[in-house]
Amino acid sequence: MSLGSTMSLRCHLLLGLAAVSAFAMSPPHMWTKLILTHHWPNTFCSIESCHHPNISYWTLHGFWPDKGNLCNASWHFNSSEIKDLLPDMEISWPDLLKPASSGFWKYEWYKHGTCAAKAPALNSQHKYFSKALELYHKVDLDSMLRKFDIIPSAKYYKFSQIEGVIENFYGVTPKIQCVHPAENPDVQVLGQLEICFSPDFSLLDCEKEISSPGGSAFSVCDPDVLVYYPPL
Repeated sequence: MSLGSTMSLRCHLLLGLAAVSAFAMSPPHMWTKLILTHHWPNTFCSIESCHHPNISYWTLHGFWPDKGNLCNASWHFNSSEIKDLLPDMEISWPDLLKPASSGFWKYEWYKHGTCAAKAPALNSQHKYFSKALELYHKVDLDSMLRKFDIIPSAKYYKFSQIEGVIENFYGVTPKIQCVHPAENPDVQVLGQLEICFSPDFSLLDCEKEISSPGGSAFSVCDPDVLVYYPPL
């Protein structure tokens, strides 16, 4: 089977799986897109004070609706509601700053989960976090990049090489973000990658130039600058 056929087959399979949990279309006042945000721990920890063992795979940063923040301050985070998810959360969605704390997940729930919960398919803490984990594992970004030889390395990649592999495999445009070192404007460091979904959990193009609702030290990569994907 050709590379193109393999990519197409994998993309159609992912689309079919993602659409299984479809829900009714959202009312006009609600968000219209969900952003599954991954970050590369080595880059994140180069700009933050991390207290977590070295992690050599892409982890979840967040699952963000494109509209709304802090939609229900009275809806308190309760880790007991996601007790069965915690083993996966600790691996797939770890707090790189305070690994022994649930504060990161609490923050993500307050800021983004309470807004995502306007949709019936995400209207509980368990639904919200479990859906994020489900999509994270289906996208399987880390394995996909490795499959096509996009691996952490001392060498530099062309931005188009990274973007092209992702676009061809998933059939949508991602938002790829980097750190831009002031001391070396000829190189940017790969840091965060967003894959977008519609309200029925089908893959969608991301809007490259729109600010991420989660807030970040990362900014959109420059397509004309080489990319460093730092190894441990």
